Amino acid sequence: MKMKNAIILLLIIAIIATGAIAGVKGLEVGNFKISPIKELMKLGLDLKGGVFVVVEAKTDATGKELDKIMSQTREVLQRRVDAMGLTQPNISREGTNRIRIELPGVKNSQQAIKAIGETAQLKFMHSNGEIILTGEEVKNAEVVFERDQGNVPSVSLEFNSQGAKKFQMATKKAASASKPEDRMIAIVLDDKIISAPTVSKEIPNGKAVISGNFTLEEASSLSALIRGGALPVDLVEVQTSVIGPTLGLDSLNKSVKAAGIGIALVLLFMLIVYRIPGLVANIALALYILIVLWILVAFNAVITLPGVAGLILSIGMAVDANVIIFERIKEEIRNGKSLRASVRTGFSRAFTTILDSNITTLIAGIVLYQFGAGTIKGFAVTLMIGIVASMFTALVVTKILLNIVININLFKNTKFYGA
Repeated sequence: MKMKNAIILLLIIAIIATGAIAGVKGLEVGNFKISPIKELMKLGLDLKGGVFVVVEAKTDATGKELDKIMSQTREVLQRRVDAMGLTQPNISREGTNRIRIELPGVKNSQQAIKAIGETAQLKFMHSNGEIILTGEEVKNAEVVFERDQGNVPSVSLEFNSQGAKKFQMATKKAASASKPEDRMIAIVLDDKIISAPTVSKEIPNGKAVISGNFTLEEASSLSALIRGGALPVDLVEVQTSVIGPTLGLDSLNKSVKAAGIGIALVLLFMLIVYRIPGLVANIALALYILIVLWILVAFNAVITLPGVAGLILSIGMAVDANVIIFERIKEEIRNGKSLRASVRTGFSRAFTTILDSNITTLIAGIVLYQFGAGTIKGFAVTLMIGIVASMFTALVVTKILLNIVININLFKNTKFYGA
């Protein structure tokens, strides 16, 4: 039985060590492959580099009307950014009439800012200036390559049911016109004609193609703007900052270094002060770190500097829970109880204290996430995930490991438990 406990303990340590190696270097067994955590992590603006811009709405609206306009503006900006395929953007309201847009990993900052802020008022017009339909009646827009035009990028449009009917009637009228200029339908973006194709036949399927000698980048931007919709108000750029990838990388390296030093000192402290329980706590802490990192990867969470701070804080709380448990165990041993009874009573007495402190911190994390913005939410997410994981490792994993250890003859001396 004693040998069985030792084998189980070594097996658990081996599993955690394998997980750590897989997290750092990756793992590949046949067709099964796990990439290193650092390759799977999504980094925020302050770590990856990119651009942020603050825009201000030009409107005299106030109160509820302003709130409605700003909410609509934010939604349109969010759709535009999502349509552009930018990685984990953050779009949040600042003050009463400003919106902050963070775009991690963006290389061409000026083009991204221009595309986001454009009004994108799309219109289809007769040659006489009569409006046939607008961008609001466009159901979808995407980039296509027309073979008969030399495979140059164009933008394919699909109208909704109302727009399809209007477009069918307009093309029918244009195709039967006697004058060449009356057979043209102008496609106007922000009061600028970008294409004016001649209609040769009625188009009943509710689809059209915008051709304008676009580059792939221009066609992608135009399709994203059309899908995103028109902004309810004009926006003025009031602040822009570009964070270079070198600066972001430097921040990341310093954060990782600081976190590594802090964790190493904590592990050393636990080992010196609590001995065998400290060693058990360190094993559980290693598992805790792996659990938190893999959860962040699974949820596609964006890691920012405040997020790293939240992670380090939750590590401190995980250690704090173990300290409470081990101090209770030492008290029971000093009172003359057996090692087994001391461990059982120590966990029982510490449970309520640990639960109370973690629940209050969890509530604070929920409040920060609900009412915070941007980096505050990143801090709250990592903090909440860390709290739940720390409670699991402290109250479940540490307890299981300690109960295995106290049944091994080599570790039955109470001096090994700091008493």
